[in-house]
Amino acid sequence: MPRFEVVPVQEAMRRPGNSKRALQLQEYVSYIEQLSEGQAGKLTPGDGETALTVRRRLSSAAKESGKQLKISRSGDEIYFWVQAGAARRRRGRPPKAR
Repeated sequence: MPRFEVVPVQEAMRRPGNSKRALQLQEYVSYIEQLSEGQAGKLTPGDGETALTVRRRLSSAAKESGKQLKISRSGDEIYFWVQAGAARRRRGRPPKAR
């Protein structure tokens, strides 16, 4: 019989899987968390990677960590930094005022 345990939702959401993608995502999240205010990161694709792949993984990691990044690409180099205080714009028509 399996063992049941109640855990907070935050812990369940942050729990990485064993898949290769989940491990890569955690690696990119750690890159984002290493940045403090006023700092930017620079990533260069490794062997077998493209700049587009690195950018996609970085944006997925930002979404996972709940931070909004500004990502800029110059050739094969990807620069990124955390945007402070920037609220995400909602798409679509605003709701009617009641």
